[in-house]
Amino acid sequence: MKARSALRDPPRRQWLVAAASLLLLPGVKAAGLPALPASRSLADELRVALRAGKPLVVMVSLEGCVFCRAVRESHLVPMREQEGLAVVQLDMRSRQLTRDFSGGQMTHDERVRAWNVKVAPTLLFFGRDGAEVAERLSGYSPDFYSFYLAERLAQARARLRA
Repeated sequence: MKARSALRDPPRRQWLVAAASLLLLPGVKAAGLPALPASRSLADELRVALRAGKPLVVMVSLEGCVFCRAVRESHLVPMREQEGLAVVQLDMRSRQLTRDFSGGQMTHDERVRAWNVKVAPTLLFFGRDGAEVAERLSGYSPDFYSFYLAERLAQARARLRA
């Protein structure tokens, strides 16, 4: 039996990661996909989401993060456009201001630190009174991300109905 050479026959996963990396290089953007809106007022954004009977999804991202870009372009933007997902973005290290759920104003970076988020991308799911209604989704796995995201959204929706 011949041993497989890593140079001649790399595993399928390595090929998929390499192909995905090429698609996600800085400066390469999927045609027609807008960015997610940056949060300006979490309280207002939550109010709009709850009126529609939906949780507010907040994506914590980091500029230049290829995994953040994959989550945004492959999952959140299409769900926002096709299903009306209520989603906004906070950027780690950003000095952009947003109002929190109680009306106080702070930068995106300060809000992210207050939530103790240390990994980008991280998705948070909010319901009434700014309470988290599903487990946070941190990091990115191309193989299972859709499953984990659907699971968290189902959990958040169920808690909103309760």
